[in-house]
Order: sequence, then C-alpha cells, then structure tokens
Amino acid sequence: MALELTDANFQSTVLDSDKLTVVDFWAEWCGPCRAIGPIIEELSKEYEGKVNVGKVNVDHNPNLSVNYGITSIPAILFIKNGQIVDKQIGAVPKSVFDKKIQAHL
Repeated sequence: MALELTDANFQSTVLDSDKLTVVDFWAEWCGPCRAIGPIIEELSKEYEGKVNVGKVNVDHNPNLSVNYGITSIPAILFIKNGQIVDKQIGAVPKSVFDKKIQAHL
C-alpha cells in the first residue's frame, strides 16, 4: 500500500531516503487523481522493497504543494537522494511510470 506522506513525515520518509521515491500529489475531488490511484497502489506492491511509493493529499498538506510548486494535479515527482530526478503531470498509463522508475533504479 502506498505510504501516506505529510508535511510532518516528508523529510524523514522521502528526502532522507537513498531509495527512489514516487510521490503522487493528489486530492479527493480530482477525477484524474482517482483514475491513477489504483496504478499508484500497483506500483507500491510491485516495487516493494526497491522503491518507496507515497501519496500527498494537497488539501491536507499545503506546505509540500507550495514547496514543490505543484499547480496541477495529479503531479507525480520522482525523488532520489533528496532531489527531483523526474516528474509526470497528469494521468498516464502505468507503462509510463514503469519506464520512469526503471530509468532511476
């Protein structure tokens, strides 16, 4: 299951990790966000132990959204060693996420 990322745990869970972390910025009212939700969950199971996969609810964690300049959702950031190494804005097929993850493993 995807991690619930918050303003409080983002530093320790994402930025301090040496693993690639896929961070899905989403909201309950966002249709495309709900559409890719199951894909994010699949990724968290498939890459368990290799890649951290988490979700940030933008309505509950406004500081993270501001810090990362999130203006459109879904916005998926790929973060490794505290740095953004890739990003994807909008809903896309699972194959796009797989390709981006493989490129940074």
